Formats: sequence, structure tokens, C-alpha cells
Amino acid sequence: MRGICYFVMLILTEATTEAVSSGRDCLQAGESCTNDPSCSSKFRTLRQCIAGNGANKLGPDAKNQCRSTVTALLSSQLSGCKCKRGMKKEKHCLSVYWSIHHTLMEGMNVLESSPYEPFVRGFDYVRLASITAGSENEVTQVNRCLDAAKACNVDEMCQRLRTEYVSFCIRRLARADTCNRSKCHKALRKFFDRVPPEYTHELLFCPCDDTACAERRRQTIVPACSYESKEKPNCLTPLDSCRENYVCRSRYAEFQFNCQPSPQSATGCRRENYAACLLAYTGIIGSPITPNYIDNSTASIAPWCTCHASGNRQEECESFLHLFTDNLCLQNAILAFGNGTYLSAALAPSVPPTTQMYKQERNANRAAATLRGNIFEQLQPTKGSGEEPLLRGSTQLASETSGLASASRAAEWLLMWVSMALAAPLLLAM
Repeated sequence: MRGICYFVMLILTEATTEAVSSGRDCLQAGESCTNDPSCSSKFRTLRQCIAGNGANKLGPDAKNQCRSTVTALLSSQLSGCKCKRGMKKEKHCLSVYWSIHHTLMEGMNVLESSPYEPFVRGFDYVRLASITAGSENEVTQVNRCLDAAKACNVDEMCQRLRTEYVSFCIRRLARADTCNRSKCHKALRKFFDRVPPEYTHELLFCPCDDTACAERRRQTIVPACSYESKEKPNCLTPLDSCRENYVCRSRYAEFQFNCQPSPQSATGCRRENYAACLLAYTGIIGSPITPNYIDNSTASIAPWCTCHASGNRQEECESFLHLFTDNLCLQNAILAFGNGTYLSAALAPSVPPTTQMYKQERNANRAAATLRGNIFEQLQPTKGSGEEPLLRGSTQLASETSGLASASRAAEWLLMWVSMALAAPLLLAM
């Protein structure tokens, strides 16, 4: 009976979660706001606040008016909405999310939130193992990087999308000795968004004991096109470019959120979730801040940039770079993936805080501090011509209401079923 009750409560929880999740989609929330005159009016005011120097049009008390507008919108349909990574119209959804969070960035620690809903799909490494395994009598040295490539070739989607991004990334432009990095990045994002992590993670984080294996792993993202360039730019250049793009800014925020180091954590991760950290890392591949292994002799990771000549933004630049080069959470997640403790991070032994760990947390906090500040100058949205409109169309909200009603009816039916199940033994005993 206890098992039955647990099963029913699990179904109730999933039904409730589905109903809540459907109300948090920023696309639906934006459409709902459009159909509400009061919300729509406030949202138009907010768009003025974040559009270049639009705040000046609101008069001398513009900032106060913008803040009060945000406060009002926090209790509207837009409150708490999120997006799904790789979803259809992801950029449009994120534009709605950031329309509010642009303003919230002032005085808010960005490491405390992510634009995306938590990733809940399980990773089927058992299925991957069955694909890569040889015959029972075969005794060979395991090469997980090579096995990962073989497994990807067996899976139709993995093989097709991997071939697609490699084709774009190795193709040279006519009359030029360069590739089309934009198309290469787009194909990489498509691969890492659509192919299950049990394939992508094995390709990218497989453990290596020799340089040949490490070089194969380093070449996974075709770094000659997607990562390297003749000279290393200052890190502030790709970082500023990332902030001007809804998707890149969101993926970077998710990376900060899920890979935030902490000296108090047994795993080195504040969120205690290696899987979420690795998934967030793959989310920034194919963006202006694409990271990769820096060589084939270590497992060190960094973006292709330097902090030389950063001027008065030196600390901001170093804080960004250290999120990759000195991030114990990311390092532990990759190491745990290689040694098989990836999915049981919570069971890892306690690690006493060290000077390095405190330094990493300080760097993470500094990175957050640099992203606060003046929202009207530093964190402006992408120019209008390159982004989709924030809100458009006026679809009916019947489906949303219907979904909530269905979940409610399901909950009532299940509760009645539980009551009958609990009463059955008593009736039989009479």
C-alpha cells in the first residue's frame, strides 16, 4: 500500500509540475501580457527603458519610473517565466525574459538565476555502453574517446549532425584561407542542443592517458575554425559580443549558475550537480565565448583570448577568464565524468576548503559584481534589426487554462482513487 501511495503521489507531483511549468514559458507569458491592457502598457514602458537611450524620453525621474515598472511586472504574467534550451523561437522567448532581467541586473547577483528551466532528462549511459561494447570474449584496452566516435556513428541523429557541423567547419571560403565561423558555430550549437548528452559528453569529456587521445578530444569541435584565430583577442571583446546576443548571454548566465564553484561544497560546485554543469558548458560551444582544451598535454580549458591590455576593466576580464581556467567545479565535473562518479556527485567525500577554492569563489563573485551596474549602458539588448520583436501576435490562452484545468481534474481523480484504495482493506476486514 505504501508503494501505491508513493506512485500516486509521484503522478500528482508530475501533473502539478507540468501545470506550473506551462505557466512559466516566457512565450506564453508574453502573449498573455499582450492581451492584458495594464500589463501591455507597462511592458511598453519597460521596452523604452532598455532600448538605447529610451529612458531619457521618460523625463528626469526615468530610472525610478523604470524600477517601479519592473516591480509592477514582477507580479504580472511575466513573473518567473523561463525558457527551454534549444526550443523553437528560443531567441524570442529569451528576449521576453531579458526585457525584465536587464533591469533586475542592477543590484542582483546573476549567479542566483538562469534563464532556462532545469534540465530533467536522464542520461542513458547504459545504452551507450551496449553500443560501444565488443564481444564478451574480447579483451582490449578501453579507449572511450574512440568508442564515443563509434557510438555517434551508429546513432542516426548524432552521425548526421556531427557530419553537418564538421562539413561547415572545415569548408574554406572562396578565395580565402578562412572558414565561415558563423555557420560553423550555428551547426555546433545545433549538434549540442539536439544530440543527447550521452553522446556529446562522451565525445567531449572522455578521459585520455596519451596525447593522441587528447588531440582527438581537442579536435571534437574543429577548433581551427570554431575556436582559434591568428591572434588571441582581449577576452572583453568576445564577452561584450556575447552580452549583445540573447542566446549567448543566456547560455553564459546558465554556465555561471550551474558551474559556480564553492569552497563549502563537497563537490566544489555550489549547485552540487556535475551533470548540469557539463550541460551548461556545452551550451556555450558555438558562441563568441566558445571554450576548448588549450592543448593535447593537459585537460585545461579556456576561451581563445587573453587579458593583456584590458585597461580599467582588467579585473572584469580576469574574473571572466578564471571561470574557465580556475573553476574547480568545472574541473571536478570533467574529472568525475572520466572516472565514473559523474552521476553520483552528492556521494563524493568532503573536501576541506582551500585557498584556491576561496579564490575561485571570490572570482565568481567578482564576475557577478561586474555584471551589475548601469543597465542602460552596459547591458543593452541586441539591436532591433537583428532580434525578433519582444512581443507579437495575440493567441488565445485557452490551451493554458485547459492545461491547468486538466491537471486539476487529474489530481481530483487520483485523490479519489487513493481514498478508495486506502478504504479497500478496511471494507474487506469487516
